Amino acid sequence: MERSYFFAAVAIMSLLTILLRALPFIIFSKNNTPKTVEYLGKVLPYSIMAMLVIYCLKDVNVLAGSHGLPEILAILFVVFLEKIKGNALISVFLGTAFYMFLVQVIF
Repeated sequence: MERSYFFAAVAIMSLLTILLRALPFIIFSKNNTPKTVEYLGKVLPYSIMAMLVIYCLKDVNVLAGSHGLPEILAILFVVFLEKIKGNALISVFLGTAFYMFLVQVIF
């Protein structure tokens, strides 16, 4: 693959990504946002988090090994941090670190 082809492909993909990210802000100003879009903006983050939790726990076998204890403890830790800190990024990051500690050191 030639360098010029590579750089052209990266440039086109970058421009399309920026355009797709900016398009909703261009189409919907603050005054004419449809109610459906506002509803989805309120509901989808919770739905996506629920799907991610289900996806992460789909292969946990509670009948073997540590019986899912590290996963349960990590989830409780994330919920606890979220209630105290109120910052999802910190909660997920520290919860992941706690889970890795449990799996690598304790269990």
